[in-house]
Amino acid sequence: MRLKDKVAIITGAANGIGLAAAEKFASEGAMVAMADYDADMGITMAQKLKEKGFKVEFFQVNVADRQSIDSMAEAVKAAFGKIDILINNAGITRDGMLAKLSADDFQAVMDVNLTGVFHCTQAVLPAMLEQGRGKIINTSSVSGVYGNIGQTNYAAAKAGVVGMTKTWAKELGRKGINVNAVAPGFIATGMTAKVPEKVIGQMQGMVPLGRLGKPEDIANAYLFLASDESDYVNGTVLHVDGGIMM
Repeated sequence: MRLKDKVAIITGAANGIGLAAAEKFASEGAMVAMADYDADMGITMAQKLKEKGFKVEFFQVNVADRQSIDSMAEAVKAAFGKIDILINNAGITRDGMLAKLSADDFQAVMDVNLTGVFHCTQAVLPAMLEQGRGKIINTSSVSGVYGNIGQTNYAAAKAGVVGMTKTWAKELGRKGINVNAVAPGFIATGMTAKVPEKVIGQMQGMVPLGRLGKPEDIANAYLFLASDESDYVNGTVLHVDGGIMM
């Protein structure tokens, strides 16, 4: 088991990529703190994983609220005794063309997708520094690297995640903490389920592999970066996008 006895916090774990990662990590021996804003869905999904024999617990958190994040981190440390891995996976979209994008929608995405990553990482840092070891994986996006029409807010936040990842990798590497990011491409989740079939076809046509990614594809990347196999990987942005941006 690649994560035996490790404690991992995964934000946005009630559905989509986060849920796939929670199951993947638990299957590899980790004790998983499933953190999400949606308490009903989170509790339900955590119970389903427990019924499979996995060691998981749900913790409600609003990653846009520092007090909520601090409370979650303290609760996880109290429940599991340590924090080895943080997956900053939670994210939202509020898409719109620049001319019509509201200030509220811009700020909401920044609060969750960028500031939330900062707060979550800062909240778990004392535990990792005390241990002298840790793995932090941030979720960026190909939009944050290459930009995307209608996603000024999302692209800006995800680009910021790349900058923070590289900065933290330089700051924390000598302290035993690896910091890396994953940049997903088009992934089949609840977000893409709302996209018209014609548009999905266009998206698939842009991907050299000819399909959208699966949540498990991103979960596998998280797993590698969280495992001991990636101990000499630091400050990297791993693209999991089917080759869309070659």
